[in-house]
Amino acid sequence: MALRIITADQRLAEAHAKTTMAIFGPSGVGKTSLLKTLPPAETLCIDLEAGMKSVQDWPGDSIPVRSFGDALDVGCLVGGVNPAADEKTFFCESHYRHLVDAYPDLVRMIAGKRIIFVDSITDLTRLAMVWAKTRPEAQSERTGKPDTRGAYGLLARETIGLLKHLQHAPGRTVIFVGILERITDEFNRITWQPQMEGGKAARELPGIVDQVISMSRFTADGDAWRHEPDRGEVRRFVCQAANPFGLPGKDRSGRLDLTEPPDLSALIRKINQPSKG
Repeated sequence: MALRIITADQRLAEAHAKTTMAIFGPSGVGKTSLLKTLPPAETLCIDLEAGMKSVQDWPGDSIPVRSFGDALDVGCLVGGVNPAADEKTFFCESHYRHLVDAYPDLVRMIAGKRIIFVDSITDLTRLAMVWAKTRPEAQSERTGKPDTRGAYGLLARETIGLLKHLQHAPGRTVIFVGILERITDEFNRITWQPQMEGGKAARELPGIVDQVISMSRFTADGDAWRHEPDRGEVRRFVCQAANPFGLPGKDRSGRLDLTEPPDLSALIRKINQPSKG
């Protein structure tokens, strides 16, 4: 039986050891460079966009991933076995054991990492769409022609499944980064949203992760910050849903200010600090 009691002390210890967050920012704001604010010996970068040029001097380990199948395999090695997975499906016991036998060096390296940095979730969904179009579910049973709805449905199911599997990775903090897209409507109103293939995964992501953070450029305005994404001189994290900038945000910890400096190690320490009183 897999059921067990978690004591309050165990729950607090586990909460201190792990969190999940999604960080979105406009192209060029420096999302990948956030790796330099994390301890390199304890951090693994899953590189889905061949974007390590900006951090080529970062001394940590990375795994280049160029297909959704490889992303699923890395996710299985990071998250371990999903006890609810049916045999012969992703993340089941046989999938995990096959990967352990095939990639012993990866298993040893991953075992020493407590922070997983996924760069980027935008490219992950693009790879997932390419993969989904090749599957039988993306073909109409009646006509044999491509079925776009079937491909998007498969994309959503498997991407969400991978994200949730990484969410449950034991004892690890998982950080997803992605592109934040500016949308201007016919009335010249601006909104910001994560850039991801398919709408379902983007809608469900905030319910999967503990923290949703927007990273953008700002200019100091007295004691506050003015959002100037194109010419602001200071980068900041926006961490709360109720913010005046119209940016995505969510703080499940309740410990973060409206904006925070773009330092992931400091942010994680603040999220995991003991509750007052």
